[in-house]
Amino acid sequence: MSAPTTQNAGNTQNSEKAENTDSARASLEALRAEIAKAVVGQDPAVTGLVVALLCRGHVLLEGVPGVAKTLLVRALAASLELDTKRVQFTPDLMPSDITGSLVYDARTAEFSFQPGPVFTNLLLADEINRTPPKTQSSLLEAMEERQVTVDGTPRPLPDPFLVAATQNPVEYEGTYPLPEAQLDRFLLKLTVPLPSRDDEISVLTRHAEGFNPRDLQAAGVRPAAGPADLDAARDAVAKTSVSPEIAGYVVDICRATRESPSLSLGVSPRGATALLSTARAWAWLTGRDYVIPDDVKALALPTLRHRIQLRPEAEMEGVTADSVITAILANVPVPR
Repeated sequence: MSAPTTQNAGNTQNSEKAENTDSARASLEALRAEIAKAVVGQDPAVTGLVVALLCRGHVLLEGVPGVAKTLLVRALAASLELDTKRVQFTPDLMPSDITGSLVYDARTAEFSFQPGPVFTNLLLADEINRTPPKTQSSLLEAMEERQVTVDGTPRPLPDPFLVAATQNPVEYEGTYPLPEAQLDRFLLKLTVPLPSRDDEISVLTRHAEGFNPRDLQAAGVRPAAGPADLDAARDAVAKTSVSPEIAGYVVDICRATRESPSLSLGVSPRGATALLSTARAWAWLTGRDYVIPDDVKALALPTLRHRIQLRPEAEMEGVTADSVITAILANVPVPR
């Protein structure tokens, strides 16, 4: 009688895992709906933020002023049961303003560590390219190692931890372009375009009806997912299968960037692993437990566009990172 009992227990456990997975997927779909209460359109950017959460990655949002980059991240935070902090990056910002510092306590006659805003679940780094490289680099350890070292003591950051940084692509005066090493730390670079005419009319209509972007609670944005949902979703994504053909397809795409005559810098192996991770997350979000070539194509642009560097002569001819990647996707053989 023990064998059937063991089998039944196993079936029950598998059924519970399936229910948890379905519940987590439903919660993340509801998360996207909650964000839509505050942000009109921008579905690709919303999806990218959800993918980054699943992959434990960081996001760089790029768009002209006034396209709701900051509002998008604030709406994401309001839709999650997570702690969030915002830092406005300025030229006079110091590394300790982000990481924290040792503060002398006169009562105990000792130095104690005062955590900075980086000790949160979701850090909004607003206009990250307006602060000098010294301060930008203070985020490198946090983004990669998920810890901050102060006075030789490593201090772990909360889990989950996500940096959502914004930057303006049209105003370069007084800015400090992010170095390649830091760009590579971002899992995705999402472009936030100007809305379509219909979406812009919807934005104006909402404001005319009393929408206040500074009061998301009044707009009806409520928490739709929490840490338990993220954990269940991440476990499911980690089990999404990848065939040898798909792995080879990802490698072929990345190797093609290294051989492109338009590029002086191609995608590194870290970029290849990032593309595989985002493709797995997208496959799971769409309801599959295996990756297909379309998943890789769907995430290739946001995952790779900031990991390549154009040659000056190619830039002068109007070539863009997106156009190079699009051409590579059209030429690399797709596995059957």
